[in-house]
Amino acid sequence: MRFHSPQKLKTIADLIGSKFVGPEDFEVLGSNEIHMVKPGEIVFVNHPKYYDKALNSAATIILIDKEVECPEGKALLVSDDPFRDFNKINTHFTRIYNFTEELHDVEIGEGTKIHSSAVIGNNVKIGKNTLIFPNVVIGDRTEIGDNVIIQSGTVLAGDAFYYRKLNGNFDRLISVGNVVIENNVEIGNNCTIDRGVTDSTIIGEGSVLDNQIQIGHDTVIGKKCLIASQVGIAGCCVIGDEVTLWGQVGIASGNKIESGSVLLGKTGVNRDLEKGTYIGMFAEDFKTYLKKEVKLRNLK
Repeated sequence: MRFHSPQKLKTIADLIGSKFVGPEDFEVLGSNEIHMVKPGEIVFVNHPKYYDKALNSAATIILIDKEVECPEGKALLVSDDPFRDFNKINTHFTRIYNFTEELHDVEIGEGTKIHSSAVIGNNVKIGKNTLIFPNVVIGDRTEIGDNVIIQSGTVLAGDAFYYRKLNGNFDRLISVGNVVIENNVEIGNNCTIDRGVTDSTIIGEGSVLDNQIQIGHDTVIGKKCLIASQVGIAGCCVIGDEVTLWGQVGIASGNKIESGSVLLGKTGVNRDLEKGTYIGMFAEDFKTYLKKEVKLRNLK
């Protein structure tokens, strides 16, 4: 998430009541998750296991729960609860409406048709010649391109599934990102596409989604992908162009699928995959799988 205008390190520290390490006027451009963070942005870390990853990431400002040696050219915000203060920063710069106020700052292109039962949030942009079917829900800040079809019951830009355990309860990391649907995308019935926590969940141009598909926060789907029913993709995944995912494929968070890959039905993914055809609980190369099956059947 980029702020509307650059902020100063001291301004952010005063907002959350934290100590800071670095010049008062050190420039802060936004905030982001570790998977998506860019120079000028804040990333948070609250466990020593991940200190090095955060400190050596692209982040320029590290919101951390202990004062440590600060890498050259970076700054620290030292907080007793970085998770809480990350939420505080994000919601200060991005207002959360959750359909409680109908401000309807919506841009709709020529030729677009939206059923009267659809519910649209604030700061939404919809392009030309797009069709929105009955009972679709489009959350705040969503961007939809031209010639898009979104069928009944689909929900765009619901909250990310991102929690921590705090005092025996679950505490949510508040989602201030959005969903971007590029041109010529078709989305079936009853799909759910979560908005990014601090960035965008993206469905690439020309991709086609079947019914009952779940796509997690900050995941990027490439161009002209074909995704069959009941596929589940966790957060922060990157799916290349022209990838085919058949029914009930499941992809764990943070994994990458190279362009042109095919994942056959019920394939499970828990690692990055190079271009190929895969099957099985642990995404086995399809030809290797077939050879193994022949050998097993020929055993006496």
